[in-house]
Amino acid sequence: MTDGTQSEELLDTDGPGRPVREAVVVGGGLAGITAALSLADAGVRVTLLEGRPRLGGLAFSFRRGDLTVDNGQHVYLRCCTAYRWFLDRVEGTALAPLQDRLDVPVLDALARPGRRLGRLRRDALPVPLHLGRGLATYPHLSFAERAKVGRAALALKALDLADPALDTQDFGSWLAAHGQSARAVEALWDLVGVATLNAVAQDASLGLAAMVFKTGLLSDPGAADIGWARVPLGDLHDGLARKALDSAGVRTSLRTRVTSISPHEDGRWAVRVPGETLDVDAVVLAVPQREAHDLLPAGALDHPGRLLEIGTAPILNIHVVYDRKVLGKPFFAALGTPVQWVFDRTGASGLGEGQYLALSQSAARDEIDAPVSDLRERYLPELERLLPATRGAGVRDFFVTRERTATFAPTPGVGRLRPGARTKAPGLYLAGAWTATGWPATMESAVRSGISAADAALGALGRPRDHLFDFEEAA
Repeated sequence: MTDGTQSEELLDTDGPGRPVREAVVVGGGLAGITAALSLADAGVRVTLLEGRPRLGGLAFSFRRGDLTVDNGQHVYLRCCTAYRWFLDRVEGTALAPLQDRLDVPVLDALARPGRRLGRLRRDALPVPLHLGRGLATYPHLSFAERAKVGRAALALKALDLADPALDTQDFGSWLAAHGQSARAVEALWDLVGVATLNAVAQDASLGLAAMVFKTGLLSDPGAADIGWARVPLGDLHDGLARKALDSAGVRTSLRTRVTSISPHEDGRWAVRVPGETLDVDAVVLAVPQREAHDLLPAGALDHPGRLLEIGTAPILNIHVVYDRKVLGKPFFAALGTPVQWVFDRTGASGLGEGQYLALSQSAARDEIDAPVSDLRERYLPELERLLPATRGAGVRDFFVTRERTATFAPTPGVGRLRPGARTKAPGLYLAGAWTATGWPATMESAVRSGISAADAALGALGRPRDHLFDFEEAA
């Protein structure tokens, strides 16, 4: 017999006599935040546990003097429908707008004057005609190379993404077999692929590369339009996300490390943190694959060792603050130089005078541990080659941020290693960009994984799922 207060706590708001369902989400990155919101929106009582002092995972901000700095430049595309849903859900869409139409300035440091600037852009025409004019006028490829790119794009469009054989091949060999020169790979395929896959073509799974190019460039005319945050990422993925979680009734506990997860005989779960054990109906593990491996109870996966076989890939970000404006565009990509992509972060960082540029260097295995002095000696002259206005400009600050395990490595064969949301242990689910979303390690993949984990959990708990974001409908 319980008193009135206790009885009320054991009833769910969905209807009289229906027991409360409780869940723990371990990990406060985009996957964990998404899973927590999706569960709470269905009336589940959710606790979100995050070991760091903030939310956002590997897409976060920090303070450096008067600047608010993103650990790395993150962008998304119009085809990233789940991440766009996430922005809507945390009321952040206006803070990370999309381009009206794809337009990427590409500077070639080795080209002769007058030919250094090219653009990758689209028209408002049906696929694949939307890229026709942009490709035809792209100066960084010869006429013959542009024609061969068009034929390769059509062959790529014909690939069946459901064919598991694609995952066993590397993208570089496929491109070579379809007539793509080393210059075409550098000036087009890797220009896009390195930034989205975090790997050069020869190191990337054909399956993942085909998914990127088919979805981003060959599915819808506007699919590749680029969006990025005009505010620090922490404002979106920590500040607004925490506000949304609070409003949804999620209990968020930061600086809280989970020490173990184990099942009860009655089907519930014990989640242990220092000084406390949470007994719940469902657990979503939304942590990196190695951490997930260490927390998984025996028998949860047929081959748990496969999680340790999923490699990682680094991203290096170089931050330069000049005493004057040196770049008149929000971003550009570069060829003929170690520099990959450069973004103007002046306004987002709160810088009052001068200009702050962030260089995003993906697949940076050779430089991820290089001393700052060596990177400064290498990259400042490269920026002078690309941007004449930097010559004579004062460098007020130069620093780097390193994410040594920024993403999973999209190598051939990685597809068979990526598990789905469901495990063999009822009530235990997996989320994270590294799970089997079909996408490379992007913010889109992370959000999709959180929705998939919530969908599986809600189905098992008998809770409504009609509020969940529908990938297929969005596509």
